[in-house]
Amino acid sequence: MGGVVPLVSVDFEVFGRVQGIYFTKHCREFAEQLGITGWVKNTRKGTIVGIAQGYKPNIEAMINWLSHIGSPGCEIDHCDLSNWQTLATAEYRGFSIRF
Repeated sequence: MGGVVPLVSVDFEVFGRVQGIYFTKHCREFAEQLGITGWVKNTRKGTIVGIAQGYKPNIEAMINWLSHIGSPGCEIDHCDLSNWQTLATAEYRGFSIRF
């Protein structure tokens, strides 16, 4: 008996050597491949922050990318996740890079 796949939202912050447009651009491309909406941006303290919204299995794939893979040449220390929510509908259209 197949259940409905939940639509979820999670805030993320990636720590390590992850700054720059290169990481955020790859993050957006991967999110778009997965059909994830939300945004990503560089912070002044050298991390990447954002919100990812989508179907739970796709969000789990995104979290794996943010936690362990990232863009070529980056060095990820860890990824903090917070504010998990189940959504009735996505709050964002597309996945954007914020400045």
